Amino acid sequence: MNGMEQGKKQSGSFKRRISIVVIFAVLACIGFLLSVMKGSVEIPAAEIWQTLVSGAEGVHAQILMNIRLPRTIVAALVGIHLSLSGAILQAIMKNPLADPHIIGISSGAGLSGIFILLVFPGHEAFVTPAAFVGAMAAAVAIYLLAWKNGIRPIRIILAGVAVSAFLGAGISALMIFYSDRVHGALMWMVGGLSARSWPQVEMIFPYTIAGLALALAFSRQLNILLLGDEIARSLGLRVEVSRLLLTAIAALLAASAVAVVGLLGFVGLIVPHAARLMVGSDYRLLLPASALLGAAVVTLSDTFARTAFAPVELPVGILMAALGAPFFLFLLRREL
Repeated sequence: MNGMEQGKKQSGSFKRRISIVVIFAVLACIGFLLSVMKGSVEIPAAEIWQTLVSGAEGVHAQILMNIRLPRTIVAALVGIHLSLSGAILQAIMKNPLADPHIIGISSGAGLSGIFILLVFPGHEAFVTPAAFVGAMAAAVAIYLLAWKNGIRPIRIILAGVAVSAFLGAGISALMIFYSDRVHGALMWMVGGLSARSWPQVEMIFPYTIAGLALALAFSRQLNILLLGDEIARSLGLRVEVSRLLLTAIAALLAASAVAVVGLLGFVGLIVPHAARLMVGSDYRLLLPASALLGAAVVTLSDTFARTAFAPVELPVGILMAALGAPFFLFLLRREL
């Protein structure tokens, strides 16, 4: 009888967590809809539907198809990328505070990306692969610096802060040496979605498909890594190989997001934590929950940032930093 009751309890818990994932999906849809509706010109939902279905023409249709829709798609995809990257890093680095921005992976991508933008302007096609190389190099450097008879959360944070500061100095030096070209890189530095359109959608979408598929395929390995290296090895997992592959996936996700919108911080910290509190640490559910919640958070934040202070548009990176910094301090006091 106790076994049956326990089974029912586990089944109920699983259904509850699935329901939360569905709620996140609804939030993502709401965020997407509000993002295409709201702005200096408000477009009713019925008109959006008519434009998408029948291809209606007019000023609103032009705004929707050329400005709002691609920008919203980019925002949603960036939210998915950064949230998945943060969730993966928190597992492989055994650190609940791991985030591509905080521990320096985004800075590695940023340094490589801004090097292409400033030194080789007009070669934007190389920004994403260069950002991936930079992100991967930063991740490996942090991992090596933090390794001493294993990985400890506090060492990851300290190594990440050091690497991030070093890479930030490199970015500042590039901006000084190429000050005549720095204007175009400023929005990229703070993380913004202004002027993002269909070319950026085409740039990031293949990485979304590849990164999401790879992350979900490795969800079992992520669950095993949570048990600790010794138990993972006893279960037959090649720990270091798995950790390296997962680091590459996290770096690819972070780098492709950075290449499109710049250094957008704290999404990879806030979203996986919020999702974990509600759906638990099972990565089979945590990864899709983080992806959906990440899409909702970035689309809603971008909508607020460009409408709350109209006609001035606030870069979404500034808003995320204002929200994320207090949350990071809260986690710091709670976890360390």
